[in-house]
Amino acid sequence: MSRDEGDWAVLRVSGELDLVTAPALRQGVHDVVAEGRHSIVLDLSGVLFCDSSGVGVLIATRRLMRSCQGRLRLILPAQGAVEGSHVNRVLAALGVRRLFDVFPDVDAALDEQARPLSA
Repeated sequence: MSRDEGDWAVLRVSGELDLVTAPALRQGVHDVVAEGRHSIVLDLSGVLFCDSSGVGVLIATRRLMRSCQGRLRLILPAQGAVEGSHVNRVLAALGVRRLFDVFPDVDAALDEQARPLSA
């Protein structure tokens, strides 16, 4: 689920991000931060479904990273991609998509010169 890429910890999430699976993501993020890592990429490209519990974990992760002066980047596929596009639609519908730095893939997220996708 987690791997290190230079200064960044990359956590890959797939399947459903819901009431059952959200606690595992929350724990994974807390474990990474407890190790002293404050730059996290959440690769959500493999998430096919996200409910309010999943959104709650994403917002809590953002809050945690801000409190420790860390960085958070989300990977969501480009508009129109089938796999993972659900999360982008959910965040946009709730009006919270703009709160996150979103990138189309891990390579772009790890590139310090890359700019996030617009909301």
